[in-house]
Amino acid sequence: MLLGYNTNGFAHHDPLEAIAVLAGLGYRSVALTLDHGRLNPFASDFKQQLKRVKDTLEGYGMRSVIETGARFLLDPYTKHEPTLVSPSQEKRDKRIDFYRHAIDAAAALGSDCVSIWSGVQRDEASHEVVLERLADGLRQVLDYAAARNVVVAFEPEPGMFVDTTSRFARLLQWIDAPQLQMTLDLGHLYCQGELPIADYIARWGPRIANVHIEDMRAGVHEHLMFGEGEMQFPPIIEALAATGYQGGVHVELSRHSHEAPQAAKRAYDFLKPMFDDALLL
Repeated sequence: MLLGYNTNGFAHHDPLEAIAVLAGLGYRSVALTLDHGRLNPFASDFKQQLKRVKDTLEGYGMRSVIETGARFLLDPYTKHEPTLVSPSQEKRDKRIDFYRHAIDAAAALGSDCVSIWSGVQRDEASHEVVLERLADGLRQVLDYAAARNVVVAFEPEPGMFVDTTSRFARLLQWIDAPQLQMTLDLGHLYCQGELPIADYIARWGPRIANVHIEDMRAGVHEHLMFGEGEMQFPPIIEALAATGYQGGVHVELSRHSHEAPQAAKRAYDFLKPMFDDALLL
């Protein structure tokens, strides 16, 4: 179990500099959000960018995951669009193409997984129709990932079509594969009332390939600095350790980029003693 940080909280830093800052603070894993700038998967020199990132990660001995939650990379007007549940097949194909680039990035870096989500339903189609769209697109993504030996970690996200772990369980009735794992966002569990969190960690433990962590309040999807929300972290971290989870637990504070180094240090100082205690149990 490695303490990590998501580069969506270092939006004003070059990713190589963000990795250096995080390594210097003691983080051992980084969640790399593909976006405009150095880690733009549509850039002509993307392969060269990845080579520099890989060398930097290896130099610091850091693990990685690939995150795909860039807000306006695919559509400059609408946040997170298009998605696997968009009404238009052409738009869904655009998202699938992006995920293929992300999978290629994960393969090049040796990342633990590629983290994805469903997207927001924006039309009046029935639940079954939207689920079919999602399953069809996800099937294509998983086939591509399997051919490259990359794990896809699906994240239930508040406000999206698959917003809870129960909705994810429903999706698994439509499509399941060895490559399909889970990104478990601990704050999302609290926000959505999936409690006690330790029980959900135990239930999904064998399927968890990536973890996000932040503070949060019940019913409010706002990623908060630790101590500013309502969550109690020692039992959560102990539950993660009890599953034998070996991957990154990535702090996700995307709205703290204006103070990224300071926010990362505060988060590390808050969490590291709990990690140490949990790993001794």
